[in-house]
Amino acid sequence: MTIVVGYIPSPEGEAALDRAIVEAQRSGSRLVVVNSSKGDQLVDDKLLDAREFHLLDERLASAGIDFWIERSSQGSDAAENILHVAEAQRAELIVIGLRKRTSIGKFILGSTAQRIILQAHCPVLSVKVNSGW
Repeated sequence: MTIVVGYIPSPEGEAALDRAIVEAQRSGSRLVVVNSSKGDQLVDDKLLDAREFHLLDERLASAGIDFWIERSSQGSDAAENILHVAEAQRAELIVIGLRKRTSIGKFILGSTAQRIILQAHCPVLSVKVNSGW
């Protein structure tokens, strides 16, 4: 069994990762962490640098779970990357973090979370920061 989590170093990414770790521990599943960026910026705070990658690797190892970290800056969007990895890994669950959006933002189609929820072939667990689960 495999769980895929979309992760960027942000409060929403941390909430998703925390929950994905709990789910992986609970079910004995492999956790695939997808860190994705369009790669269109010289300095991209969404893509893990070497130090952040090492810290994440240590954190997952200390959680006692089987895991893989997938980094991608190939110019595709995060939703596409997460959905591709989930399909390739035959994931049984995708975990994503949600950020609060304005009323206007809610009308805009094509958000990463919305695309994942609508296009995934497996259940999607969406978590909020400090959701108290």
